[in-house]
Amino acid sequence: MEIGPTRTLTPQVGGHVGVLTTENGSLLIKAALPRELEVYQKLLYDPVLEALRPFTATFLGTLKLEGEVDESNPITPDGGIAIKPTDDHKDDSIVLENVTYPFLKPNILDVKLGTILYDETASPEKVERMKKTARDTTSFETGVRLTGFQVYDNATSLPKVIPKSYGKSIKSSDLPDGISQFFPVGQAPNSSSGLPKQTLLPILRAIREDVADIREVFTTLEIRLVGGSLLIIYEADWARAEEGLQRLWPDEGDEGGPPFVVKIIDFAHTRLAPGEGPDEGVLLGLDTVLRLLDARIAQIEG
Repeated sequence: MEIGPTRTLTPQVGGHVGVLTTENGSLLIKAALPRELEVYQKLLYDPVLEALRPFTATFLGTLKLEGEVDESNPITPDGGIAIKPTDDHKDDSIVLENVTYPFLKPNILDVKLGTILYDETASPEKVERMKKTARDTTSFETGVRLTGFQVYDNATSLPKVIPKSYGKSIKSSDLPDGISQFFPVGQAPNSSSGLPKQTLLPILRAIREDVADIREVFTTLEIRLVGGSLLIIYEADWARAEEGLQRLWPDEGDEGGPPFVVKIIDFAHTRLAPGEGPDEGVLLGLDTVLRLLDARIAQIEG
């Protein structure tokens, strides 16, 4: 696969440092970690993972980068991107669709799933550290942690980013407040944050349906999704969100961005586990997300 100039992706909410994007932002390029590459390859052909495929970012293959952005002097005199050669032995990279690309103002929530935050290759020290992290946060009790989120401010048209530290500091009883912050109700298109109630509610209900479908898929899968996340994105721009809702029905036929997407991401520590049954920690987390969404829908309706 050949791709033109790339640039470093500015980390968003739960994003990882070192991810590249194509010049137009439509594709992501990240290190091809063995387990993650295996999962994305099997998503293409393995019937075991077929049901999960619609809820993952499209995998477009691998590439070996011929160069990388020169961070010390990123802009050339003619305004282009300065590329410096990479090591000829540099490992392959994974190329994925950037699921935020179609959105004008993407509100993004990264929800870490599961009660176990380490895989079977972790050292004893890391196992104890990750167990403590799960107990000290919402992960062990609820199967979720709000890794981070961003919500656009309608007045400034800039995103307000809530960092990872927020999700690590709150208790389980605070999760509904976090969901309310991510799904605010807006009063005017140029004031504060949030979509109008008549737009937000159908988006919330549709997101809830996708999460329920993902939960059903995980009841059939024998995998361990260690470190994986549920990624929820929805459009913050009032007009674009309303137009996106109309495109949920096929008779509209026009083009444009979706009102929302729900995906499972981050497979670096995922392993197939035939004979071990479903990942109960992930199912617990998805049940928690469903309860939180139901509560927010009822709150707005009320």
